[in-house]
Amino acid sequence: MAKGQKRYAQIIERIFKQRYKENARAIPFERKDLVRAAKELKIEPPDNLGDLVYSFRYRADLPEYILTTAPEGMQWIIRPVGKSRYEFSLSSTPRIAPNMLLAETKIPDATPGLIAKYALNDEQALLAKLRYNRLIDIFSGVTCYSLQNHLRTTVMGIGQIEVDELYVGVDQRGVQYVFPVQAKGGLDRIGIVQIEQDVAMCAEKFPQLACRPIAAQFIDENLIALYAFEKGKKDAAVAMLMESHYRLVSPEDMTEEDLKRYRSRKLATLA
Repeated sequence: MAKGQKRYAQIIERIFKQRYKENARAIPFERKDLVRAAKELKIEPPDNLGDLVYSFRYRADLPEYILTTAPEGMQWIIRPVGKSRYEFSLSSTPRIAPNMLLAETKIPDATPGLIAKYALNDEQALLAKLRYNRLIDIFSGVTCYSLQNHLRTTVMGIGQIEVDELYVGVDQRGVQYVFPVQAKGGLDRIGIVQIEQDVAMCAEKFPQLACRPIAAQFIDENLIALYAFEKGKKDAAVAMLMESHYRLVSPEDMTEEDLKRYRSRKLATLA
């Protein structure tokens, strides 16, 4: 474990141990508790306290001690519950990862060469490929338009959130949709908490639109996984509706066999 991540694990584990009680389902804590725990452990608190929480929400597993206290079929996640306030919360929703048995769909790559060359990071590159290849439209079956990227807003009971890109769309019946998109590149993982926040944001900011949260991640450089969600029940705050994998290829790499196979597929859309 890297030195920084080991320090993060020590701090978050101490907070959990001090507050955990048997059969607990939610354990609140605040950002200032991170500093207090670090001082008790006689280690230097991280300069960026937010990165500590972000790390365990999207990049790294919680310490082993925390994981072992979860009942069978459940896991601990960290949810924001207000400004600088969080809670360890039990959830039955597993981490989101690509189903590698899922069939791929080839899409002729329409990403401009200059965009592909100069994208500054994986997330930016992924958002650009979604946009230029109309993958949100293709995946959802809805005509979509990018409304805003890197939207920062506040949601009651949660605090500040950020949506990587926000699309709005309309289907052939005239139904209007809002698609909050979370994009992950590199080692970052899609977090259920972000999807929950997107559902809450849509309910508060766009109550008149049908909300379909979407998450995207690279499987490899040109293979993209897209997931769609809806509001879940009981311990699962969100549920997955659909997953598709799209491989961006040169037009000459589309074969007659590919096109014949796609014609025989059953249509699946979010509309």
